[in-house]
Amino acid sequence: MTQPRHVLAIDQGTTSTRAIVFDDAAGPVATAQCEFEQHYPDLGWVEHDAEDIWRDTVKVASEAIARSGVAPEAIAGIGITNQRETVVVWERDGGRPIHQAVVWQDRRTARLCADLKGEGAEDEVRARTGLLIDPYFSATKLAWILDTVSGARERAERGELAFGTIDSFLLWRLTGGQVHATDVTNAGRTLLYNIREQRWDEELCRLFRVPMQMLPQVHDNAHVFGRTSKALFGAEIPLAGVAGDQQAALFGQACFEAGMAKSTYGTGCFMLLNTGTEALASESRLLTTPAYRLNGKMTYALEGSIFVAGAAVKWLRDGIGVIAHASETDGMATQVPDNHGVYMVPAFVGLGAPHWDPDARGAIFGLTLGATQAHLARAALEAVAYQTTDLARAMACDGGEGLAKLRVDGGMAANDWLCQFLADMLQVPVERPVHLETTALGAAFHAGLATGVWPDLAALSATWTQGRLFTPHMGEAARGRLIAGWQDAVQRTLSR
Repeated sequence: MTQPRHVLAIDQGTTSTRAIVFDDAAGPVATAQCEFEQHYPDLGWVEHDAEDIWRDTVKVASEAIARSGVAPEAIAGIGITNQRETVVVWERDGGRPIHQAVVWQDRRTARLCADLKGEGAEDEVRARTGLLIDPYFSATKLAWILDTVSGARERAERGELAFGTIDSFLLWRLTGGQVHATDVTNAGRTLLYNIREQRWDEELCRLFRVPMQMLPQVHDNAHVFGRTSKALFGAEIPLAGVAGDQQAALFGQACFEAGMAKSTYGTGCFMLLNTGTEALASESRLLTTPAYRLNGKMTYALEGSIFVAGAAVKWLRDGIGVIAHASETDGMATQVPDNHGVYMVPAFVGLGAPHWDPDARGAIFGLTLGATQAHLARAALEAVAYQTTDLARAMACDGGEGLAKLRVDGGMAANDWLCQFLADMLQVPVERPVHLETTALGAAFHAGLATGVWPDLAALSATWTQGRLFTPHMGEAARGRLIAGWQDAVQRTLSR
């Protein structure tokens, strides 16, 4: 039988689930996508129905395989990439979730996090996990579910309940309940995983009151976790790669050398800098995180997390009706000669790196009677570039090599105006690949490595193709004025 040369990637994101079949040249052959409902039960709370995610996953994977014309048994492997930190707790007997999934954006545990920081726990947590104590991460969300759902804590201690991020839940369901596992990049976002010793940490589980028997096994990213139930797709396809979405994008952008960086612009914005085998401790309140682990060898990254990027454009469309389609922002930004002094600080769910202020809220400054809808659209785009510039500066301060260039991806990266403004603010070239779906491609790469579609990282690098290069044009004086205005707006927004 001929060696299968296609890989299916499942990209389970915050607002949609998609599946893409890639060939061995890393080209997309077929795609299917489905948006799903967001639930906002209270102020600052965000939930998903895990059953919706499961149904959509099976649907889009089946559609992508059918559209590709590739027989299911000719799919070499499936790679999964997922929204990170989102928590699912389900019954081991039957797999039923006991509560809605609590999403990474959710802020309901802000008070608990503040109490833990007040008790002096953060330094030790940072040393072990590379993370800060923040509602963003999984541990306090998990504790909240255990404390809120009647009988859940007792059931968890008896071993009746399983915890996982979305990847773990999908692995469980795809294998018919045979596999309870995750990878190092997702485990490393829970506040429960010691990234230096590469194990679940008993002290952290005690601090966050999480029974260790709930936790999944942790594997390399390129690893055959199990096989799909034959009834799902007509063949038992190897589940051969898993990575959290931002680490998958770093991998899909072929950022395999220390000093290489990517920034993904989707619902939020996430910038990762490969730091090699060294887990750099951040003094600028960035995150130290696993980038990937292959053959037992860990590669680390510094990460800056911006909670709102594309979500601000979505708010312009759905919240206040400034635009009808997200694509309109490109043209609107060019309709006006400058930003008219208008700045948007999109702290709709607090501010992420480097401020980590969960109580900050979104604000728009500099409005005059001359401000228009175009200025609001431009301000939303500019905010993405300003926040990225803040992250780049923080990474340089933490000892990461200064950026020589930045590779970008995600839906917003299709916006030419934004990419040019990024280059101007960062003062480095911005590289946009031919294919922007690098998150899904990263998952495919991992699955392909585990199943022999690609032999090594060099083969993966050879598939990366630049689509367009944006070089800096703005003068330093104009750039300085814009950044000063942004920094003033941020200071006015901070809650403390």
